[in-house]
Amino acid sequence: MNAKQTVRVTAISAILLAAAIIMHIAGWHDARQITLVTSTLIAGTPITIKAFKAIRMKAFSIELLVTIAVVGALFIGEYVESAVVTFLFLFGAILEIRTMEKTRSSLKALTDLAPLEARVMRDGEILTVSVDDVEIGDQVIVRSGDKVPVDGPIISGNATLNEAAITGESVPASKMLDDQVFSGTLVEHGYIEVIAVRVGNDTTFARIIELVEEAQESKSKTEKFLERFATIYTPSIVLLSVLVYLLTRNIEMTLTFLVIACPGALVISAPVSIVAGIGNGARNGVLIKGGEVMEQLAKIDTIVFDKTGTLTRGRPEVTDVYGLGIEKEELLRLTAEAEMISEHHLGRTIVKEAKKRAIHLSNQPEDAEVVKGNGIMATVEGKHLAVGNRKLMEDQKIPIPSEMEDYASQREKAGNTAIFVSISREITGIISVADQIRPEATEALAKLRKNGIKQMIMLTGDNRHTAQLVGEHLGLDEIYAELLPEDKVAAVQSLKEQGHRVAMAGDGINDAPAIATADIGLAMGEGGTDISMETADIVLMADRLDQFSHAYALAKATVQNMKQNTFFAVGTVFLLLLGVLLGKVFLASGMLVHEVSVLLVILNAIRLIRYTNDKPSNQKQSEVISDEPRITL
Repeated sequence: MNAKQTVRVTAISAILLAAAIIMHIAGWHDARQITLVTSTLIAGTPITIKAFKAIRMKAFSIELLVTIAVVGALFIGEYVESAVVTFLFLFGAILEIRTMEKTRSSLKALTDLAPLEARVMRDGEILTVSVDDVEIGDQVIVRSGDKVPVDGPIISGNATLNEAAITGESVPASKMLDDQVFSGTLVEHGYIEVIAVRVGNDTTFARIIELVEEAQESKSKTEKFLERFATIYTPSIVLLSVLVYLLTRNIEMTLTFLVIACPGALVISAPVSIVAGIGNGARNGVLIKGGEVMEQLAKIDTIVFDKTGTLTRGRPEVTDVYGLGIEKEELLRLTAEAEMISEHHLGRTIVKEAKKRAIHLSNQPEDAEVVKGNGIMATVEGKHLAVGNRKLMEDQKIPIPSEMEDYASQREKAGNTAIFVSISREITGIISVADQIRPEATEALAKLRKNGIKQMIMLTGDNRHTAQLVGEHLGLDEIYAELLPEDKVAAVQSLKEQGHRVAMAGDGINDAPAIATADIGLAMGEGGTDISMETADIVLMADRLDQFSHAYALAKATVQNMKQNTFFAVGTVFLLLLGVLLGKVFLASGMLVHEVSVLLVILNAIRLIRYTNDKPSNQKQSEVISDEPRITL
């Protein structure tokens, strides 16, 4: 029976109960009895059907306990009790359905934002087609007031976009040429043309909905335990009821015991909290992949951060090009050609700088090889290039002249990343790149400490000078630099072996192994790679560390909420059963209290939907970075 049918049957039952009250006042006792029995049969039938379906599946359900109690009440002539119990049980089911729908409101709000149509340019004409008919490579036209139907870069125009559906950020973002836009975002002002790179179910928006749906269906360890507990608890209550009857010979007390012992509030105490918590996260741009992740996150005591794109913005700029026996423009051109296949922030930054300077890039590198954590090697126009850090030069046995070493050290101490460029096995230049610490990082890390994080560690492949600058500025406990991906994995594994509960936050392909190794993996969504997002347990869609501090505080609040609900549910059942045995609680009144307890558990969980982590940390606001200092990748 679906929700609408349940409402209809409950309404009929309510009308019949009201009629029975009028008949009682009028003294029509026979008609009253018939009305009460009719109400019981109408409301009790769907309950009984559900109970038998459960038995066929070899499961003892709550509906079975109610069915036995109602049949017993009819047998002994307690028609008022039977009618009231069936009505209250169905009414409680309606309240549970409605409030569970409310906890899933964040997912519904997301799906409501899904674009349905798109304007595409085909054969010189603008056609309006279904989003399912948009193909990769299509030129999509998005006007003011339209929803962006695809993921891709802007090739013409500029606009102000509301990206709340993706990032959770309510402040509109300005987008212009070459900026990436996402399906589901709204153009508030402006006009843009976008090349479709991801369409349909492959868009970021579609993946967010899929991840949230999966997360809300995923069960935590507490939920799984309560489900197993209910399968043992329900038949045990039947046996205890038999024992109560044998000891008291009081059938009414026995039936009351049977109904009051229903574990309704206990069974939903954890799921409703988890669903509300995940919904809150989704509304704030944090994708938490299930109840088990929520529980694990609440236990974290150590956070390991990658630096580039995680603690820093991940939007570096080339600050200097230094050539030795080669023109700067030529050095930049050759390096950019080699980096054309790179997905690393540094490589993309160099390519972007070359395009910014209107340097024509046409050749695809030959024999390109990405050396994870160190750089890239490729052949460009017949010349063999090695572009990367000192470790790459050492591994390739390429000597670094003292002049270049001195220059690189000066740039690094000034807060830059020095990228060595070798042509035909000789160092011919250094490209300096600088990034910025995320402006919200200081306050976000302070809140994490306040909420219970004991230590914060940086693992980066960048040079020691830069890592030290960033780490000291943010007050990190330990800083490890010039690491390869396998070194990060080993460091995370070592922390776990020491007994720490470890979260790893990163955004790049080289972070994915460490993210997978940690107890909780966290990825930056907007700037993160597909593999890190798929590997991670939590995704920050706006690339903001304050979203992580919110997620951590939310996880703790959710677990606390689950404990409150469980304690309340168990306590209510215990007090009711005690009242039954003492003769103070009866069938109808006990059922009313039972359903009220279910409602209170749900209402307590719903508080999580509006949960915020706005309490100020002990960190003074003046210490938050406001001038966005330039600190390198």
